[in-house]
Amino acid sequence: ERERERERMAKSPEEEHPHKAFGWAARDTSGILSPFNFSRRENGDDDVTLKVLYCGVCHSDLHFLRNDWGFTKYPVVPGHEIVGVVTKIGENVKKFKVGDRVGVGVIVGSCKTCEACQQDLESYCTKRIFTYGSTYHDGTTTYGGYSDVVVADQRYVLRFPDNLPSDSGAPLLCAGITVYSAMKYYGMTEPGKHLGVVGLGGLGHVAVKFGKAFGLKVIVISTSPKKEAEAIGKLGAHSFLVSTDPEKMKAAQGTMDYIIDTVAAVHPLTPLLGLIKMNGKLISVGLPDKPLELSMFSLCIGRKLIGGSDFGGIKETQEMLDFCAKHNITSDIELIRMDCINTAMERLAKSDVRYRFVIDVANSLSQ
Repeated sequence: ERERERERMAKSPEEEHPHKAFGWAARDTSGILSPFNFSRRENGDDDVTLKVLYCGVCHSDLHFLRNDWGFTKYPVVPGHEIVGVVTKIGENVKKFKVGDRVGVGVIVGSCKTCEACQQDLESYCTKRIFTYGSTYHDGTTTYGGYSDVVVADQRYVLRFPDNLPSDSGAPLLCAGITVYSAMKYYGMTEPGKHLGVVGLGGLGHVAVKFGKAFGLKVIVISTSPKKEAEAIGKLGAHSFLVSTDPEKMKAAQGTMDYIIDTVAAVHPLTPLLGLIKMNGKLISVGLPDKPLELSMFSLCIGRKLIGGSDFGGIKETQEMLDFCAKHNITSDIELIRMDCINTAMERLAKSDVRYRFVIDVANSLSQ
């Protein structure tokens, strides 16, 4: 086994598996992506092979490309909001058939036996295997959806509901489930309650849509006054609060039941805690790369809760996709060609996207 491992380590990405694959990869911390030939494993008994149609561009793709979190291994093919069509199934696969539309999200593996996995919370398994940049069971590196084909264990493949569009549905596989899972777990779904959404980006704009579907009064909290027209006019938020306006922030003190904080940059939490009522909750799903400051006074006086949440397990992700299909929830997207990805990343770094880039992989990825 160790000998086989060594042989594999010696092989190039193009030769380590039997099936040729093509995508775009970054080779170093510049994060610049360029064409990349590699390979995919043989479709095993429990595997599903899919031709990639669309792949969403997540903020964590950008962090990962530039090694912001410090654990990137190059070359890296990002992409974990993948929608495609099944082209092959293993003999144990009963849930999917060739021709089905399916999704693959943030993970493609876990241990399957721990407490988290037993509870369908594979997202919290300590041995979870990310769709890209992780080491798979066979010792090879995982490559994501900025590519033409993906092979995944059926446990981590999702059925895409018929009336959910492939392109604008793709970002739900990360942005959507991250918000949905947090709201469900922390009980932020009670009709008539007031929900603050901090940050109107890829996650925030979907949080507004979920909030409305759950029957909440949604208040968008943003540093950018120019987003008010979009928040209220386009996304249907009930109101808008500019977090840099001390007067308005003071007037809004103690008016919200819950806040979901989607901001991925360092920002002050104390003003946000001031906005929530007694017993209120501030739940963070953004992942800033440095620690945030927190005043314990603002937490204890009012018996408030601050919590965090990551993306959900596979069962909950399927539930979320079905919920989105029922309530016509999709992401607002800008569809791009694969060769425009570097410009898109520059724009994403400046938050210049409404609200998610999606790569039209099938129509624009050519060698």
